[in-house]
Amino acid sequence: MKKILGTLFALLLTVGLVGCVKQGYRSVDDIKKDGTIKIGVFSDKHPFGYVDKNGKYQGYDIELANRIGKDLGVKVKLVSTEAANRIEYLKTNKVDIILANFTVTDERKEEVDFALPYMNVSLGVVSPTKKVITSLDNWNKNDKLIVISGTTAETYVTKNYPNIPLQKYDTYANAKNALENGNGAAWLNDNTEVLSFAKSTKGFTVGIPTLGSQDKIAPAVTKGNSDLKKWIDNEIKSLNKEDFFSKDYDKTLASVYGKEYKSTIVIK
Repeated sequence: MKKILGTLFALLLTVGLVGCVKQGYRSVDDIKKDGTIKIGVFSDKHPFGYVDKNGKYQGYDIELANRIGKDLGVKVKLVSTEAANRIEYLKTNKVDIILANFTVTDERKEEVDFALPYMNVSLGVVSPTKKVITSLDNWNKNDKLIVISGTTAETYVTKNYPNIPLQKYDTYANAKNALENGNGAAWLNDNTEVLSFAKSTKGFTVGIPTLGSQDKIAPAVTKGNSDLKKWIDNEIKSLNKEDFFSKDYDKTLASVYGKEYKSTIVIK
């Protein structure tokens, strides 16, 4: 009996150790000891996360990433990610936090843990001014709608308009190029993104500025990393008290959207 119990104990211990190895995510203390935090961001989504002409990261999410690093007292390693890779990067521990304009959804909550939100967002549709799309109803079956794989836009149109043919891309840059080259009748994405594109690109109009429900954007951590999530929650609360996100908007978004969108986008 002792041998059997000893074997069972050893087996349970082994399983527990394997579980810890698989867990892989880092606590706040782990990050502080290492001296570096890895944060997943976009590198091609102006004005939220992008690389400027000097090769430096800029944008709304980047300001938040740098502030998190400062308040943790560690260096920030920005890791470029695409929309479809955000969950994978957390699961495989390539990053500690995702700050790549990550919309909170019930499906994603099953795979990652979201901290408190810091931005509002809904979907929007941009199309050529010569043929503005103002509704997704009565869609021409010969036209394709551009979406980015792994985004809420893809999920929304697949669920609500399953008969609309999709042209899918992995990056924002490819989606933009596709629309400019006429590879789709319109582009469905976050309204913040399509509004920015239309304002900076001649010949395009946002015919549907708001589609579906208003959602929240929040930092995400690996599922089960309650320690880091709790720290970020407290950080968001503290930053709100000093009006950080309004100042961040003024610095990175106001030149694109104007002052009138601040109360719509910023969560206080």
